[in-house]
Amino acid sequence: MRTVTISDVTIKNRAGENALSFREKLELSKLLDRLGVSAIETGAIVDRRKDGLLVKSLSTAVKNAILTVPVPVTEPDGASYTWSCLKQAKSPRLQVSLPVSTVQMEYLYHKKPEAMLALIEQKVKECRALCEDVEFSAEDAGRSEPEFLLRALRCAAEQGATTLTVCDTAGIMLPEECRSAIRGLKEQLGGVRLGVRISNTMYMAEPCAVAAIEAGVDEVKAAAYGSETASLEKLATVLRTRGDTLGATCPVRMTELRRTVRQIEWLCRSERSKSSPFDSGVREEEDFTLNAHDDLAAVEKAAERLGYELSPEDLQRVYASFSAVAAKKERISAKELDVLIATAALQVPPTYRLESYVINAGNVITATSHVRLTRDGKVQDGVCVGDGPIDASFLAIEQITGTHYELDDFQIRAVTEGREAMGEAVVRLRSRGKLYSGRGISTDIVGSSIMAYINALNKIVYEETEQ
Repeated sequence: MRTVTISDVTIKNRAGENALSFREKLELSKLLDRLGVSAIETGAIVDRRKDGLLVKSLSTAVKNAILTVPVPVTEPDGASYTWSCLKQAKSPRLQVSLPVSTVQMEYLYHKKPEAMLALIEQKVKECRALCEDVEFSAEDAGRSEPEFLLRALRCAAEQGATTLTVCDTAGIMLPEECRSAIRGLKEQLGGVRLGVRISNTMYMAEPCAVAAIEAGVDEVKAAAYGSETASLEKLATVLRTRGDTLGATCPVRMTELRRTVRQIEWLCRSERSKSSPFDSGVREEEDFTLNAHDDLAAVEKAAERLGYELSPEDLQRVYASFSAVAAKKERISAKELDVLIATAALQVPPTYRLESYVINAGNVITATSHVRLTRDGKVQDGVCVGDGPIDASFLAIEQITGTHYELDDFQIRAVTEGREAMGEAVVRLRSRGKLYSGRGISTDIVGSSIMAYINALNKIVYEETEQ
């Protein structure tokens, strides 16, 4: 019985208004990897700083599955830059995605068939020189001329593409048409590895995918969440129940399938509320410890596990702080290292200064926060309501800055005991994918939270102003 691989496109599909946060994409990739999908597909690198850092982080997070990243075909160095971000992945794959229908070739790329064939040849060859695993994705194949589709697939295969994916982008094919098309391509292309992606425009994605599997396709694109293409849960269930009839199976762990898909659905449906500064998403805490015997490289690796990208200067400062604490403590936890990084890394002159804050809260009224900051000597006020005083305070700061940064993590703890105990807060913000942490200490936990947020905010403003 042959194995049909399933490539999940949930992360790639969640774009625009429904985009997942940086942290959510990492957590989603880990869930899919543990579930046993064969490949995880993400979007192309558009913003080189943000998307490039995401691909690098996914390369570390994904332990078993193939990580597929599309190449920006209109950028001369798109393939080489994408590969520089992806090459650390355990199983990297570059994807060249180009249309093969007349309407899309002319409308999207202003190219005639021969010019498109030359572009396919160039880009696939370019990617194959960098990566051993290259996928060519023939977009809008359902509306292409059969003869040209075959020429395009052969051209990609000749240049070294290891997987050829036929995409019914418009979603106009019926199951029998899909079965016939795949059988014909398998016969004409010989032993190439063939994949399909079916749009769910006519709600026929799963029947067409099953028909393609019956016809001998090797890979199917599906999504754990979303209705744009075939459902991962439904396809895996079909292969488990009727795999003997289809002569195929898939490597997805069926015992974990339902629970994991429900987790992914919750994560994707939990959209961030505009009335809260807190982003949705699961929080998988890092669980590791360091001790006095750990060197600079070990601390750097631990910081990367937490999501930080430290400069050599900041790494030296963090390591000096770590060494001082490690000399007095037997072990340093991940959360303690987080605090050390917030304290020692990227110490900058403050752009925003906290002048005052006034909180109104109680069990019968909605919490309100009035925060006053100064920037370049100019006083700026923000007044917001929220689900608690900290929620309202962070929203007031967002109102002043006019920017929402992804709130990656928020921690509070007591650092002294007694009635006048000092409260410590650590806030982690993401801007364009990069992580910045701030720390605040006060006898008022709301005050320490506001100071931690402003500390992290100042690091973002300073670094992005300097660039």
